[in-house]
Amino acid sequence: MKRVLVTGADGLLGSNLVRELLNREYQVRAFVQCGRKVNTLDDLAIEKVSGDILNTESVTRALQGCQYVIHAAACTNLWPMRNKFVREVNIRGTKNISACALEAGVERMVYVGTANSYGFGTKENPGHEDNAFAAHKYKLDYLDSKYEAHQVVLAAVARGLPAVIVNPTFMIGPYDAGPSSGSLIIALCKKKITGFTRGGRNYVYVKDVATAIANALTMGRNGQGYILGNANLTYNEAFTLIGNALGVKPPQRKIPDWAVLLGGYLLTINARMTGKPPIISYSMAKIALDDHYFTPRKAIEELGLPQTPLDVAFREAFEWFKANKYL
Repeated sequence: MKRVLVTGADGLLGSNLVRELLNREYQVRAFVQCGRKVNTLDDLAIEKVSGDILNTESVTRALQGCQYVIHAAACTNLWPMRNKFVREVNIRGTKNISACALEAGVERMVYVGTANSYGFGTKENPGHEDNAFAAHKYKLDYLDSKYEAHQVVLAAVARGLPAVIVNPTFMIGPYDAGPSSGSLIIALCKKKITGFTRGGRNYVYVKDVATAIANALTMGRNGQGYILGNANLTYNEAFTLIGNALGVKPPQRKIPDWAVLLGGYLLTINARMTGKPPIISYSMAKIALDDHYFTPRKAIEELGLPQTPLDVAFREAFEWFKANKYL
């Protein structure tokens, strides 16, 4: 029975991925940040190891006896927009994992990036793995650092590391303890979203992502990247789909572009003055007006990425939030 080290094991993706790996009878070693208290891995037959991906000694110890490593840990903070800690975790942490995995002689590493490390597109011409990085225009260290970490892994591949890169879009599903992406569902249910913007994005069921990542341990081409996504939806379409799936009335009002940008600008100024994170920053306002559409065709063909209808993802997330008293 082969052992897999999973970093970021207690996040939304990690919690679903660990369960998928256990279903396939892998031994799972969950690498969890020191002091982090999350219960999404409770009562699972796994080995938990506390550590810090910025510490090479703890990474080396965690990799001992592992044939595979899935690096899903990341700092996803969007505020402040320029953030040294985000860059440290996402870039240096990935350098450490890659270097230690190469030294340990793992059979394969799977690095979890983001679809935004590729250029996005329209519904008619969605972004794909050959598109150049375009999200630098938002001036967010999270997006920039994930792109740079992507390049770190490619450089390690050139030095001999057997690795595949997966690039999920906007994941939805259960075990979102943060909550992270599921905040959208909670906000809609609590009627805190009063309108929608012009843009849109690609959405995907987190369990489909977990399936494709587990497949990537033995499938896919070394050094290749794979966009893990499903449906391209405008925000209006997404809110309507969520509303229909959960029996919640979606917002009906389209917010003008000028109002989105002005609100993001003023909230950013206020955040800098008060030190409290804004509900939406100026960078996030700009993102909300763009089309972040992608095609998952390559991952479907080479990693067996499923395409579960999104209403399943929204309902499962909703039920998990209810059961865990988020709603």
